[in-house]
Amino acid sequence: MVVISAPATLQERTFDQLVHGLAGAAGRVLVDARRVSWVDPYGMLGLLAAGAVAGRAGERPVLQLPESPEVLSYLTRMGFFAHADALFELHGAGRRGREPAGGSAPSDVLLEITPVRSHADIHGVVDRVHERATLLLVNQLHYPLPEAVQFSVILSEVCQNIIEHAQAPGWVAAQTYSRTPQLARRVGRIAVADVGIGFKASLAGLHAARFGERWSDATALEAAFIHGMTRFHDPGRGQGLQQIRRNVGRWGGKVSIRSGTARIADVPPYDDAPPLEEHLPPFPGAQIFLELPEREPGGGPGRGARGGGP
Repeated sequence: MVVISAPATLQERTFDQLVHGLAGAAGRVLVDARRVSWVDPYGMLGLLAAGAVAGRAGERPVLQLPESPEVLSYLTRMGFFAHADALFELHGAGRRGREPAGGSAPSDVLLEITPVRSHADIHGVVDRVHERATLLLVNQLHYPLPEAVQFSVILSEVCQNIIEHAQAPGWVAAQTYSRTPQLARRVGRIAVADVGIGFKASLAGLHAARFGERWSDATALEAAFIHGMTRFHDPGRGQGLQQIRRNVGRWGGKVSIRSGTARIADVPPYDDAPPLEEHLPPFPGAQIFLELPEREPGGGPGRGARGGGP
């Protein structure tokens, strides 16, 4: 059995530690998450994605659950176990007494993990994402309602794209925090992830030939994220990522996309992540991370400051 140790803080910048353990793993996989002491929506979706990929070899992976009662309670609140049960054999003290996803009252501080699986349920997903994202942006981050509604519509479209081109299941989740280690103000974090074909394969039919031997995961991400290239022939279609990038940039936030062996990002002043990373351990699909700071009094974007605790 291949044992993969999850990082103590499981989020966008540490997800590659999980992926590195999966790369080249032969045989049944055990993900040891006992020492996880903090996890955000991206980290939760990363765990689900890792379980989906590890199970493709035919043997159901094992997840050793976190020992922290606070982390277990949060995973329950986010509906994590309703999805993890289908992917992992779960071990640990948190196996019993879990509520299903959607069992809690609606909240304007979070969007529980919502699966994106088929055309049959996409309308419900779009409505749920639109409603919760709008509440989060307006009530928690104090964005004007028209901007929040526009962004929520775009985010819903990005979720719908999972069904249209990823050819594999995906998930979306969101949470607001009073502060993060990088931002000393309220912050919203949104994650959208799938384990499908990824940007390189999705865009190859229309764009690979013009790049020739330079076509790669990084080139595909640059083509979509920076230049607005899409898999559609029709002008104006498939521009959701471009619109999200413009909005997040205007609000002083961060957006990053990981696909295949590369990650691209628009990085705000408070974050020191590189704008482009190549030669990462391979992982299928696309994993999107959005971080939105609270709007400052007077209407400006929240730029935040370094330092501080979670």
